[in-house]
Amino acid sequence: MLGFLVWLMLLFLCWPIALLALVMYPLVWLLLLPFRLLGIGVEAVFELLRAVVMLPARVLGGGVGR
Repeated sequence: MLGFLVWLMLLFLCWPIALLALVMYPLVWLLLLPFRLLGIGVEAVFELLRAVVMLPARVLGGGVGR
Protein backbone atom coordinates (compact mmCIF):
# COMPACT_ATOMS: atom_id res chain seq x y z
CA MET A 1 0.00 0.00 0.00
CA LEU A 2 2.84 2.36 0.83
CA GLY A 3 4.46 1.69 -2.53
CA PHE A 4 1.23 2.57 -4.29
CA LEU A 5 0.94 5.83 -2.37
CA VAL A 6 4.53 6.71 -3.25
CA TRP A 7 3.76 5.98 -6.90
CA LEU A 8 0.68 8.19 -6.77
CA MET A 9 2.75 11.01 -5.31
CA LEU A 10 5.33 10.52 -8.06
CA LEU A 11 2.51 10.53 -10.62
CA PHE A 12 1.31 13.85 -9.26
CA LEU A 13 4.78 15.41 -9.16
CA CYS A 14 6.36 14.00 -12.32
CA TRP A 15 4.08 11.82 -14.42
CA PRO A 16 6.64 10.76 -17.10
CA ILE A 17 8.89 9.19 -14.48
CA ALA A 18 5.90 7.52 -12.83
CA LEU A 19 4.81 5.99 -16.14
CA LEU A 20 8.38 4.88 -16.84
CA ALA A 21 8.51 3.23 -13.42
CA LEU A 22 5.20 1.51 -14.14
CA VAL A 23 6.57 0.09 -17.39
CA MET A 24 10.02 -0.81 -16.06
CA TYR A 25 8.87 -2.60 -12.87
CA PRO A 26 7.89 -5.89 -14.58
CA LEU A 27 11.08 -5.86 -16.66
CA VAL A 28 13.28 -5.37 -13.61
CA TRP A 29 11.34 -8.08 -11.78
CA LEU A 30 11.98 -10.52 -14.64
CA LEU A 31 15.63 -9.52 -14.74
CA LEU A 32 16.08 -10.21 -11.01
CA LEU A 33 14.16 -13.51 -11.02
CA PRO A 34 17.23 -15.73 -11.70
CA PHE A 35 19.02 -14.17 -8.74
CA ARG A 36 16.04 -14.95 -6.48
CA LEU A 37 16.03 -18.56 -7.68
CA LEU A 38 19.77 -18.77 -7.07
CA GLY A 39 19.24 -17.41 -3.56
CA ILE A 40 16.61 -20.06 -2.86
CA GLY A 41 19.03 -22.76 -4.04
CA VAL A 42 21.89 -21.45 -1.91
CA GLU A 43 19.61 -21.25 1.11
CA ALA A 44 18.53 -24.86 0.54
CA VAL A 45 22.16 -26.00 0.40
CA PHE A 46 22.96 -24.21 3.66
CA GLU A 47 19.91 -25.79 5.33
CA LEU A 48 21.06 -29.21 4.14
CA LEU A 49 24.55 -28.61 5.54
CA ARG A 50 23.05 -27.44 8.82
CA ALA A 51 20.90 -30.57 9.01
CA VAL A 52 23.91 -32.81 8.34
CA VAL A 53 26.01 -31.05 11.00
CA MET A 54 23.20 -31.15 13.59
CA LEU A 55 22.30 -34.80 12.91
CA PRO A 56 24.57 -36.30 15.62
CA ALA A 57 23.08 -34.00 18.25
CA ARG A 58 19.57 -34.95 17.19
CA VAL A 59 20.41 -38.66 17.28
CA LEU A 60 21.87 -38.33 20.80
CA GLY A 61 18.72 -36.68 22.09
CA GLY A 62 19.44 -32.98 21.91
CA GLY A 63 16.69 -32.38 19.38
CA VAL A 64 13.78 -30.00 19.44
CA GLY A 65 11.34 -32.72 20.53
CA ARG A 66 12.43 -32.60 24.17
